[in-house]
Amino acid sequence: MQRFHIIYSGMKAFTLEGLSSRTRVRELQGQIAAITGISPGGQRILVGFPPECLDLSNGDTVLEDLPIQSGDMLIVEEDQTRPKTSPAFTKHGAPSYIRETLPVLSRTVVPADNSCLFTSVYYVVEGGVLNPACAPEMRRLIAQIVASDPDFYSEAILGKTNQEYCDWIKRDDTWGGAIEISILSKFYQCEICVVDTQTVRIDRFGEDAGYSKRVLLIYDGIHYDPLQRDFPDPDTPPLTIFSSNDDIVLVQALELADEARRRRQFTDVNRFTLRCMICQKGLTGQAEAREHAKETGHTNFGEV
Repeated sequence: MQRFHIIYSGMKAFTLEGLSSRTRVRELQGQIAAITGISPGGQRILVGFPPECLDLSNGDTVLEDLPIQSGDMLIVEEDQTRPKTSPAFTKHGAPSYIRETLPVLSRTVVPADNSCLFTSVYYVVEGGVLNPACAPEMRRLIAQIVASDPDFYSEAILGKTNQEYCDWIKRDDTWGGAIEISILSKFYQCEICVVDTQTVRIDRFGEDAGYSKRVLLIYDGIHYDPLQRDFPDPDTPPLTIFSSNDDIVLVQALELADEARRRRQFTDVNRFTLRCMICQKGLTGQAEAREHAKETGHTNFGEV
């Protein structure tokens, strides 16, 4: 069986289930019409990033013959002849009417002090509280969780013994990553989505756990920052905690990542030569970048 996430009218999102690879386009359109109120003849269905319009001209086409897969996000809009929702397509990103009707997604820069992951997670789960002093407590929390379950958090998982890891993560010169994000996702009972500016990909920690909330971070290969939704009204606080059904925020996050990628605001940690943009020192590879950041506090790197 297949399922699709249906997005329309800016903020509304639904999951469409019970379809198969042999379901015909006209059946898909009929179910979308029941959800959105847009008649089949007036639908435009877009998928992918950047979103591309599906060919709906033949109602007998089966889903397996379309460039879609189960779990995809389908953006549904009314036909462009209707001016209120007529999208002007751009080369990158979602249809323009979605961007224009949604508040802006932005990044908040946190200190580059070896604890950017912990500061960023704290920022989003606490609703926009910037508190770098939270890092030692979060490190201790992770160590306690790991120490409490040595069978699961074994050397095979951690890359070091349980005790060595607990001692390591509590140091203020170590960097967090996937293991720590996974632990924090479980602790805070929310999906943590990390959008990578190099690959324009989102890694979703806790995706299958059934959490009702999601938060987002952006990652450039070395540094994490939190993402938030800003509103035009200056009296409205930014939003950092989203519904796990709000897949439009994922589209917006991909737009941010794609813009950063095109500006080369990322570090390829596997094969790169780079320069510290603060002191101009030339560096090679992740190990040298980490050591330089540890020694100087400089984490603004550019590829050479």
